Amino acid sequence: MISTPFDYSRATSLDDALAKLAASGGDAKLLAGGHSLVPLMKLRLSEPKTLIDIARIPGLSGIREKDGAIEIGAGTVHHDVASSALLQKVCPAIAECAASIGDPQVRNRGTLGGSLAHADPSADYPAVMLALDAEIHLKNARGSRVVKAADFFKGMFTVDLAPDEIITAVQFRPLKSAAYAKLHQRASHFAIVGVAAALEVKSGVIQSARIGLTGASSHATRLTGVEDALKGKKASAESIEAASRNAGAALEDVNSDIHASEEYRRAMVQVFAERALKSALARAD
Repeated sequence: MISTPFDYSRATSLDDALAKLAASGGDAKLLAGGHSLVPLMKLRLSEPKTLIDIARIPGLSGIREKDGAIEIGAGTVHHDVASSALLQKVCPAIAECAASIGDPQVRNRGTLGGSLAHADPSADYPAVMLALDAEIHLKNARGSRVVKAADFFKGMFTVDLAPDEIITAVQFRPLKSAAYAKLHQRASHFAIVGVAAALEVKSGVIQSARIGLTGASSHATRLTGVEDALKGKKASAESIEAASRNAGAALEDVNSDIHASEEYRRAMVQVFAERALKSALARAD
């Protein structure tokens, strides 16, 4: 199909983009990579009157250390996240997550901010943002605010992002003992089940765990039962296996579609929780 008519405007700065967004009265959409928006427009599931191109805004992309944290600009493409020497060194989980997204064309055009704003139930980044306890930085013409990843993802394609706001960056504490593992759809490489795990280990004991899940339900969520079961336990494969045993069975809302049944997804949550946790534990050594 062909999209409905729309106007196109290229923003020259973040302030320019925010002004254009505010002036649109809610009838504009932001265009960065376009891999989510354009298909929706072609199917007429989204009919914006104006597209505001933010792909070339200076300073909206890039990966940097800032005040002891890692900051990634929302306009950063997946390839740059995957190939970042800094991320591979201090927080490899997010680099391996980005490397698993789609294909080279998608990774060279799709952006971190676009993926988070779209919040596809099978997207990869949301699980990692939850595991890393990331902060998502938002801005509109009136000011800025910061939302924790745990509060950002609300439901299917639903996030805590107002129509006049732009995601500008994400920030998180660098953590080597984290990993991402997923079972992907062969055609799209979206996650049928994807698990991101982050561990805090001290003196051979798991001090805390954060585990993000994507692909299995309506939106990314935490496996809090597994997290609680790991806290205070010996940092071992046996502890991980025991804590993960009922990970899928404990979920209340599990998808069933042409890619995988509910029963299969529940089984794979356990499998990939174990894989992600064991990989994270190996990095804690």
